[in-house]
Amino acid sequence: MQRQGSSGSAAVVVRVAGFALLLAHLMLVAWVTLRPLDVAWVAAPNLTPLAGIKADLALGPAEAARRFGEGLLLLAPLGVLLPMAEGRLYVSPWASLARTVAAGALVSLAVELLQTAVPGQVVDVDSLLLNSAGVALAHLLVVPAGRARLRRREDVGGGRSSSGTGRGPGAALLREEGSQGPTPTITRVGVAP
Repeated sequence: MQRQGSSGSAAVVVRVAGFALLLAHLMLVAWVTLRPLDVAWVAAPNLTPLAGIKADLALGPAEAARRFGEGLLLLAPLGVLLPMAEGRLYVSPWASLARTVAAGALVSLAVELLQTAVPGQVVDVDSLLLNSAGVALAHLLVVPAGRARLRRREDVGGGRSSSGTGRGPGAALLREEGSQGPTPTITRVGVAP
């Protein structure tokens, strides 16, 4: 029984650390992307998908790689930090990927929309595409392997038997939060004639 409590407290530590790192990263992203820039001129906003990527490719391989790297890496940590802050071990990998990429795309969209009010910053739809791709890549490279490792550690260290008791999508959630009791019932009241 004591081992399950220690794995439960480890899950809480992971969630709290994930949430703190997520907030720190979002503050860094806001500082990098939403501060005013002193520039002589500002390019027009790019609302045509892939037009900015084509323009970056025309600048040469080194400059294109730098710009692609910036776009991919800006929000890539969200691909790991969002599932970490959520803290669930038993979840569909595809649902987790879809939720994480959608949340990353929404954060990227919010940043792009907020840039419309910042002097020197320009809205670029390709940034949204690259940011979302970075979130997806980081999630695919880290999260499934990390969850599998944590599940193995929980199975071995949590004292769980190999017979399958306590396993499944909701087992970790039920074990951590405990039972909330029976479902309440509502008595029916007749309608007056």
